[in-house]
Amino acid sequence: MKTRDIAKKYQLDPGVFDQWLKQSDFQCRSGITGLSVDDDVNTDEVVARYHEHLIQEKARIAQEQERLASQRATAEQAELAKQQALASMLITSGFNFDGHTVTKYSGYISGDGAVSMDRPTHGWLGGVNKDVGADLLSGLSHIRQTALKELKEAAYALGCNAVIGVDFDYLTLDPETATSSGGTLYLPFLFAVTANGNAVVIEKNEQTSLA
Repeated sequence: MKTRDIAKKYQLDPGVFDQWLKQSDFQCRSGITGLSVDDDVNTDEVVARYHEHLIQEKARIAQEQERLASQRATAEQAELAKQQALASMLITSGFNFDGHTVTKYSGYISGDGAVSMDRPTHGWLGGVNKDVGADLLSGLSHIRQTALKELKEAAYALGCNAVIGVDFDYLTLDPETATSSGGTLYLPFLFAVTANGNAVVIEKNEQTSLA
């Protein structure tokens, strides 16, 4: 009996039914006209087993979706907690915070940021577009924020809630390369900054009232 006839009789998806049947313990044959089973096979039993499979598969999919949803919720909660911790993290160029005590030193950390900038078309001496300076300041401000963000990320990874002794190191690169004609190709300037500091754990001092 052709499986497509069974699928039509019981209103089944023929493609899904055939795929399941091939993996089942029922004997089936592939031919030019499609998949078939022996005429003495109890089709009611085959379809009952197929419906049981669909129920189990539906339950499995539901459990998998529930598991993935739980994982997403856990990850979202962890990310929210992390962002809140980063937002409240204290940093200073000094080595202490008023009203707090450093309870743990976790070591030296750093964060980096970099930006490239096209060379001014009129040269640096005379005729330099006035926007070059503004663009540079804007770029430096951006990479400082990037470096500080990485610094906080490094502190968070160490289980710390503050960074002390923060300072910045700046690097300017003037890259160039030789051309195929023997000339010199000046590439965009590269400005980089590194934020350095020491990751620590701080605790707020308890307030004591005078009698």
